[in-house]
Amino acid sequence: MGTPEPDFRHLIHMSDERATFEHALFREPRPEHGYCTDDMARVLVVTSREPDGSSAVHDLALLSLRFLHGATDRQGKCRNRMNRRGAWEDRAALDDCWGRSIWGLGTAAARSDDHLIRHLAMSGLDRAMSQRSTWPRAMAFAALGAAEVLSSDPGDAAARSLLSDAADSMNGPGLGTGWPWPERRLTYANATIPEAMIAAGSLLGRPALLQRGLDLLEWLVDRESHGGHLSVTPAGGSGPADHGPGFDQQPIEVAALADACARAWTVDPNRRWADGISMAAAWFGGDNDVGTIMWDPDTGGAFDGLERDGANRNQGTESTLALLSTLQHARSVVSILQ
Repeated sequence: MGTPEPDFRHLIHMSDERATFEHALFREPRPEHGYCTDDMARVLVVTSREPDGSSAVHDLALLSLRFLHGATDRQGKCRNRMNRRGAWEDRAALDDCWGRSIWGLGTAAARSDDHLIRHLAMSGLDRAMSQRSTWPRAMAFAALGAAEVLSSDPGDAAARSLLSDAADSMNGPGLGTGWPWPERRLTYANATIPEAMIAAGSLLGRPALLQRGLDLLEWLVDRESHGGHLSVTPAGGSGPADHGPGFDQQPIEVAALADACARAWTVDPNRRWADGISMAAAWFGGDNDVGTIMWDPDTGGAFDGLERDGANRNQGTESTLALLSTLQHARSVVSILQ
């Protein structure tokens, strides 16, 4: 059985006229929990990547673009949480939602086949890319967006400046020969860090940073593999003394690995990166620590976490986006290897 095509039905089902609801009870959205910028940025990433998308997928891209513009204030900072009535519930800041917003907008600006979407994405980036964050993952997400812009327009000064500043913040060494990771513990979206290093190192002509990113990603894939399948860092994190498998495993970890392996493939066409993407897709298909399928073919939605006794069968937006993103990369790998 081959890798399935990305199926946007559940993402569409989770959305209304404002945005995509964050949480679900099984397959049904939970409007009482509202919406978040983190998700809407990822919606823009996957819809912008989809070639020849349907009108419904195009509408989702426009919906997410409008949401991200509303989330960003005049200084370029970003709010994350909106309630079901459309009111923002937090202050604009420079944490992960800011970085993810730049990632989404940068992807749309570089990859959308719609001129209006590309134009609106760049206008949002003008504000957001003027800021800098002290949070490493926020800067890593932002670096991915800046890298998208710079890949399509090498002369974009704002994107180059942001990517350069992000690269300068990535140069810290690991904590020891047995633990090369630049933090004391693996936490969340871990592969984003080496992916940002690879993107910055390759686009800015910094070979040492590029190699560090590739080495760190190879180490992470090895650590998060067991018996020929992925066994990713659980929600509680993982440190040098921890040994897997750990639960609850989150689909975002699998998608981050697929993203990073896809990035590595562009600069180092080694079969190990294609294998990493294939393992990520297979994790959703049941090749994981429990042997449980992690998505629902009837809806196109993904399950929220892998537990010791099976799947958390709520089909939230973050998990579904992780599935869509992973299947997009798997589709590209299949086409390349054929």
